[in-house]
Amino acid sequence: MSYARNKRISEEIKKIVSSLIMNEIKDPRVSKLTTVTDVETTRDLRFTYIYVSIFDNDKKKVSTVQGLNSAKGYIRKEIGAKLNLRYTPEPIFRVDESMDNAMHINELINKVAKSPADKDKNEEDKDEE
Repeated sequence: MSYARNKRISEEIKKIVSSLIMNEIKDPRVSKLTTVTDVETTRDLRFTYIYVSIFDNDKKKVSTVQGLNSAKGYIRKEIGAKLNLRYTPEPIFRVDESMDNAMHINELINKVAKSPADKDKNEEDKDEE
């Protein structure tokens, strides 16, 4: 199976799961601030790793993943109904921490960027006195 076909299938699964999370999953544990960021499907199409980003606190992230895992059968059935594949891949949900990591790195960069500017300003103030 070619890489391009696998990528197309992953993108279609991403669209389907995003739509299901937004419109059809009624589980109160699933946060409305949930976004599907990436989907990776194995070469044999047995499993699909669905990475979700949840813009909420850590407790809500855990409950959202639990809610998605409890709806795993429904999600797999809907994927099978909308995609004509020999095997419907088993969805495996994982929390995507890349946004949290990017925000943390941005904070660190801003903190470092402010430090030299503050030192230069303080040195200029001392020179003027």
